[in-house]
Amino acid sequence: MNYNEVLAAARDCVGPYCKACPVCNGRACGNAMPGPGSKVPGNVAARNYDKWQEICVNMDTLCPNADPDISIELFGRRFSAPIFMAPLGALDMHYGPKYKDFAYNSILIKAAYEYGVFALTGDGVDPEIMKASVQDMVKYEGIGVPTIKPWNKEAVFEKLDILKANNIFAAAMDVDGAGLPFLKAMNPNAGSKSVDEMREIIEYAGRPFIIKGIMTPAGAQKAVDAGAAAIVVSNHGGRVQGGVPSTAEVLPDIVKKVKGKITILVDGGIRSGVDVFRAIALGADAVLIGRPVLTAIYGAGEEGYKVYMDKITGELKSTMTMCGAASLKGITADKIRLP
Repeated sequence: MNYNEVLAAARDCVGPYCKACPVCNGRACGNAMPGPGSKVPGNVAARNYDKWQEICVNMDTLCPNADPDISIELFGRRFSAPIFMAPLGALDMHYGPKYKDFAYNSILIKAAYEYGVFALTGDGVDPEIMKASVQDMVKYEGIGVPTIKPWNKEAVFEKLDILKANNIFAAAMDVDGAGLPFLKAMNPNAGSKSVDEMREIIEYAGRPFIIKGIMTPAGAQKAVDAGAAAIVVSNHGGRVQGGVPSTAEVLPDIVKKVKGKITILVDGGIRSGVDVFRAIALGADAVLIGRPVLTAIYGAGEEGYKVYMDKITGELKSTMTMCGAASLKGITADKIRLP
C-alpha cells in the first residue's frame, strides 16, 4: 500500500468527526468534541500546523554526498529516528469504533518497536488500559512509555508500581490534563502538581521520566528542578485549553532556557519530515506525532504505520540532504529561516 491508499482505507472506518484528511491540519474537525478537534475557539490544532509551515529551510548542497543518519540516542538506548508516537485515548469515542484503546495500543507498541522507535500510550478512567499497555510492552523488552494522568499521588504510585514490576523502559505524565473534570472529582484531589510533588513522583518512578504539556520557559525549568529526564512541549492540540500559542511559537524560548539540561521533545502539528527538520533546527531533540499515526493504523494496522513512518523518515532524509545535514546534530539553527 502507499500512503494515499492507507488514507482512503481509513476514511471507511474513522469518524464521523475525523475526516482522515490528506494533511491533518486541524481545519476539517475544528472544535468537534468528541472528536479530534480543539477546545473553543477551536483553532489551536490549526495554529500548530500553520506555524511550522511559516518556517523555511535553507538549501545547501555544497557538502559531502552521504546518506543522512537520522538515528538518535535517548536514555541510553539508540533509536532509528527522532520520531516517536504521542499518547491518545478514548479512541472509539473520538475517532470511530474500529479500535478501542486496548487494541490500538497493542498494534502501536509492536509497530513502533519493530520500526526502532517507541510509543507513548494513553491513560484513562479504566485502569486496565495502562495495565494492558504494560503487558504489551513486556513482549518488546519493556520499550514503551505509559503516560499517566496527573491523578492523586496514591493512584500515580499504584500505576508506577506496575511499571517498576515489569521493568518498563520509561514513564511519562501529561500534566496538561490537570483540568480534566474526572481528575478534579477524585478524593484526594488530583490535577496540577507542584515541583515538590513531581520530584517525589519522579524519584519513586526510578526510571527516565517525561513530563508532557510544557508550554513556557518557567514550566520547563520547573521540570528540570523536579528531576525529569525529558519534557514534551505540547498544548494537547488545544483539547484541554483554547486560546493558547502553537508549540512552534514557544519552543525557541524553552530551548533557550533549558537546552542541555534536559531532553526536549515537541508535539503538535508536525506532519512531514520537513516539519521534523524544522523542529530539530529550532532546538528540539525529537518530536511526537499522534493523529496521523492513528489514521494510518485505522487504515491499515501495522502496515499503515510502516507506510507512514517510511514516508516521514524519507522526507526528513531528503530535507537533510538538500540542506547539508549529514546527521541530526547537523540540523542547526542556520538551516532554517524564521518568518
